[in-house]
Amino acid sequence: MKILAIDTSSMVASAAVMDGQKLLAEYIVNHKRTHSEQLMPIIEKVLESSGTSIRDIDAIAVASGPGSFTGLRIGAATAKGLAHARGIKIVGVPTLDGLAFNLPHCQGIICPIMDARRNQVYTALYKWEAGGFYKLMPHCAIALSELLEELKRREERVVFLGDGVPVHRETIKEELGERAEFAPKNADRQRASSIAELALQALERGEGQDAEAFVPFYLRKSQAEREYDKKTKPEGSL
Repeated sequence: MKILAIDTSSMVASAAVMDGQKLLAEYIVNHKRTHSEQLMPIIEKVLESSGTSIRDIDAIAVASGPGSFTGLRIGAATAKGLAHARGIKIVGVPTLDGLAFNLPHCQGIICPIMDARRNQVYTALYKWEAGGFYKLMPHCAIALSELLEELKRREERVVFLGDGVPVHRETIKEELGERAEFAPKNADRQRASSIAELALQALERGEGQDAEAFVPFYLRKSQAEREYDKKTKPEGSL
């Protein structure tokens, strides 16, 4: 089964083609060009590099969120368009799952953090145990201070990765000391190959959606939606 995977949930844009368990091609760009400019050229490059036609693709995998609202929408629209044109399934893979999967068989707790602004991070906690990949804490948007208090209650080493690390690295080190470690640069950002591998597992479980049914997983409302709610909700309402 050939899978085309894309991830535009952050500043990084990535696309990959996998054939079963074999990674045929992966392209990663961490630059200031917008995803609307670079995503389709990246997809064309991985297809060409892997000797694959879009007609050969059996499913589209996409990082479903959380992350950049604009990036998620671009990725979703592209995935839906390609899947609809081919009549194939979409598999949405949570962004944080993909990030954590960048560190196979890592010892200790894996803690991806994405900068959610407003002094919050998007995060979840994961662990490899007995050959399996487990989620210890569900996806959430949480204050960094709350996350660190949760981690202080656990005794294991914690490996951090994601675009929240440069923003909060010093605070993390101050609070957790030697228990805090940080992923190497080749693994600390989104990779479409991880999305593809998790999507393959999902497809083997019979998961996948029609293009029309897929929607991104935003986790919280956009800034525009929050501002609208402030203007329209009566004072004191919940």
